[in-house]
Amino acid sequence: MDSDKDTTLDTGAAIESENDADSFTKVKSKKTQKRKREQDTADMDTEEPVASKRPQFPPISGDKLKGPDEMRKIAVPANRYTPLKENWLKIFTPIVENLQLQVRFNLKTRNVEIKTCKETKDIGSLTKATDFVRAFVLGFQVEDALALIRLDELFLESFDVTDVKPLKGDHLSRAIGRIAGKGGKTKFTIENVTKTRIVLADTKVHILGSFQNIKMARTAICNLILGSPPSKVYGNIRVVASRTAERF
Repeated sequence: MDSDKDTTLDTGAAIESENDADSFTKVKSKKTQKRKREQDTADMDTEEPVASKRPQFPPISGDKLKGPDEMRKIAVPANRYTPLKENWLKIFTPIVENLQLQVRFNLKTRNVEIKTCKETKDIGSLTKATDFVRAFVLGFQVEDALALIRLDELFLESFDVTDVKPLKGDHLSRAIGRIAGKGGKTKFTIENVTKTRIVLADTKVHILGSFQNIKMARTAICNLILGSPPSKVYGNIRVVASRTAERF
């Protein structure tokens, strides 16, 4: 009897141990997990990178790229009405024929209005035409202002004599006289040496040319305003001009 009881106890203990084994899961040690992770990363590194496909978008038509028609307005002062009327054909022709833009002079608002249209190919042509008309309105000759349309690296710069030195009365008049010179001799010399065009309108100075040349002309005019004699200014300009010529 005792032996039967022992066998039943042993079988019961064996069943319980099997149930315990089923209920508890084996936990792997941290070392084995770390080792497995390192192997996975090594496998990922050895794999060849998958070539990602670039998105392909259809080309945009020119009409959508342009957007709505743009317009620019340039105000014309009273002293430039007559020159504008006399040279209107010279201003009108390059804007319409070369740049494919629309232009008109609004008599009510006294503005030159430039507008893009369907025939306009280059978006930047509107800016060129605006600079061309603005240069003429400031006092430049049509032939000189036309270079803004033909060449890309030309700019307009304007500043006031009083910005350089706060002068008043006769002192201001003498400064403007020093810039112009006797019969415009000083102004012409600066223009020829620096290859720019200069317009003196009251206390305003307008310079047309390339960036480097405008810088040279501006420095010369500022020195004249500050009181330097023209002979010294001529010498400085010629030295700078010769250096730039050698550089290029």
